[in-house]
Parts: sequence; structure tokens; C-alpha cells
Amino acid sequence: MMKRQPISFFPKKIFRGEAMKRKTTRVLSMMLTALFAAVLVHCGREQSTLADNSGPQIKRTVVMSGLFDPWDLTFTPDGAMLFTEKCRGLSVRASDGKVRLLFGTAGAALEADDLFCQGQSGMLGVTLDPAFAENRHVYVYMASNIDKAKTNRVVRLTVDKAYTVVADRQDIVADIPFKASLNLWGGAGAHSGGRIRFSPADGYLYVTTGDNHNGPLPQDLSRLGGKILRIDRDGKAATGNNTPHGGDPRIYTYGHRNVQGIAFRPGTGQPFVCEHGPGHDDEVTPLAAGGNGGWDPAPTKGVSCASDYCGYTSNKPDGTPTSMTDLDRFPDALKPSWNNRGVSEGMGPCVFLSGPHWKAWDGWLAVGFLKGARIQLLQLDANGMTIRTATVADLSAQRMRSLVLGPDGAIYAAIDTGEIWRLESAGDEAFENGKDGG
Repeated sequence: MMKRQPISFFPKKIFRGEAMKRKTTRVLSMMLTALFAAVLVHCGREQSTLADNSGPQIKRTVVMSGLFDPWDLTFTPDGAMLFTEKCRGLSVRASDGKVRLLFGTAGAALEADDLFCQGQSGMLGVTLDPAFAENRHVYVYMASNIDKAKTNRVVRLTVDKAYTVVADRQDIVADIPFKASLNLWGGAGAHSGGRIRFSPADGYLYVTTGDNHNGPLPQDLSRLGGKILRIDRDGKAATGNNTPHGGDPRIYTYGHRNVQGIAFRPGTGQPFVCEHGPGHDDEVTPLAAGGNGGWDPAPTKGVSCASDYCGYTSNKPDGTPTSMTDLDRFPDALKPSWNNRGVSEGMGPCVFLSGPHWKAWDGWLAVGFLKGARIQLLQLDANGMTIRTATVADLSAQRMRSLVLGPDGAIYAAIDTGEIWRLESAGDEAFENGKDGG
């Protein structure tokens, strides 16, 4: 979701001409009807009936401020913090507190002439190679414009020990689709995904991508949008992806909308994605190789949607809202662990809490929201299904762009106001029993 932009599905250009006005009014009516129906449908789901409990008391410290659209961050073994700013690039805050621009716009240690920011896209995710202490490899997800061909891509860099030299750029994935033009549903650069993380269990790099407001894209196994990729350090397909026959072998799961959060469960290493929904359903879903997330915003037979994208209306003749996980059409689709009570609030980053200092909350999944401006906590059963929820208490309501567990076990949060926070448990309080779902 774009920072502080008024929500409008109808740019001014669309309103030229009376005929177009009438058409747009009809589409708006359909959208509102579908969204209202979605609320009724999803409020009836079992996961939506979970009672939300009061979460842990949190002590908040502002680590950095004055940043421009901070998007993601990670920590190095030597105490440095790497962070991205969407329109500026990758920077480091060294252990001595000094900040340097490493990769990006003019003045960076390594300039990226092809980097651009547009809409929700730019310099997004960042992560370290598991062997960073030996090879000094850093990976970023960025929007690139080379020879007038706009794409999203994953780039590997090498930084020196002093964080003054960046070299050996390798574009290990260069063909992730980018939304290049405006349509009824939003501007260029929308729905790019952008979170990248190495799994501590299998050592592979997981890359989340978005559907670009492109109806057929999530179910199209020849293209990388609306997918979770699982690749090695050179960008090659990981073994065991179980991609359906004929699909790009880098695809681990498909049928996704706009995944901006991925986390790996301590102990099992199972990946969970936190997926930004279409107005009626954010979802958290455990993944399995070759799985279909069930998102298909392309029109079905007999249905017409503006720009051939039914993500905000219906792709079915009966007018029911396009489901985030369409189990009617895809009965074997990945089952969501939790949905957001029949609404979408811009679900973005997520991370598992880990360590004895979190006490009763150890092992819970922390999920950040943009529009929802909060951190939701989910307790999962052995199968990854949510059995209890809570909200982090007394936290300033801000748009959560990134959540990362630091080396000290605290949560570090990148906030759209240009800050990075440190969040730690502020007491010995234990979880007070609340009502379970049912």
C-alpha cells in the first residue's frame, strides 16, 4: 500500500466523458456490493471468531528517524544494521552509529543507474547470505529499468568489512514482472511483493512477488508474478520445489496476490506468508512445495471485469467476491491459518517471536499492518493453524513496513513515518487466558 495516499480506485483521467462516468459508476457499485458481501462471508469463518486478547506490554525505543520510506532491514554478525529506503537504496548503520549509502542513488558506494521508485516499488527487501561472515554477500529486491524494460529483480552484492566498498553486482533474478502502466485499479508499480528471506532450515532464498493487478498472472506458471520463488544463491531453482509440470522451476508456490511478509517457524522451518488482501481478506498461510494459494482474479466465463482484473469485484457469474483462497475452484489450495476478520488492513511483514525473554509469547507469529497500524500476534497449533490471537498493547498506531527479530531478540520495526523502532517486552506479565475460537 502506498504511503499516505488517499484511497481512490478511479484516477481523474477515467472520468472523461459521460459514457465513461456511467460505466465507472456501475463498476463502483459492483465493487461496493462485492466488498460488503465479502465482509458477511468472511465474518462467518471460524478463524474470524477468535477472541482477540491483550498482548504483551512493549517498551519502544526509536533507533533511527528522518528516513525516507524505510522498507526493510537486517543485521550483520559484526553489529551493523543494513536497511533499505524505497527511493534511495541500501544503507548501513555501522556499529559506531555512522550511516553510509551503499547501493542506490547518486553518492552511493555503488551507484545503481537502473534503480527507480514508482508506486509501491523501488528498493524493497534486503537479506544476508547465511555465510555472510565469510562471503560478505547481501541480497536486495529492487525495481530496475534497463533498456526501457521495467522489471523487479533480485540483486546480489558484496560489501567489504568496513562497509565502504560495494562490488560484484550479480542480478540473480531479472524477470519478475512489474506493473508498468495505470489501470482502473491503481497506478504503475503496484503489487510488486518484495520480501526476501533465507530459510534457516534449508538454506534457500525465498522471494515474494505480486500480481501487478494482472488477472491471469497469479495462476500463470510461466511467469513469476503472484508467486513465492525458492532459489539458490545464484538464482537457480531449488531442488524439491515441486513446481507443476511445465511451470518455471523457480516457483515454489503460486496463486498469490501481494505477499509482503514471509517467516519461518522456529523448530520446523515451515514457511508462512502474510498476504495483503483485496479489501475483504488479509491472510496468513503455511506453505508447501508446489502449492496453489488459490488467488485467481482473472474473469471466468461469462464475467467481465475492468482491465480483466476481478480482484476487487467478482470473477464468478453469481457475483460472489473473488476469494483470496478459492476452495470451490481449487479444492487442494493451501489452507489459510488466519484471515483478518472479513476486512483488509494492509497486512505486510511478519516474524516469529523467539527466545525466553518473550515468555508466554515465545513462538507466536507477529504480523504487521499498514492501514491497520498495529502488530497482531497469532498462536499456532502443531499444524500451523491459528488457535488464539492478541494485539501488542499500548503501541503507537503507525504503518508497519518491516518486522525483524534482532540479534538481541527484540523486534525491530521499519515505520512509514521514517523511523526504525526497537520493541522489547516490558515486564514479566504472562498471557491471561482468553476465549479460544469456536
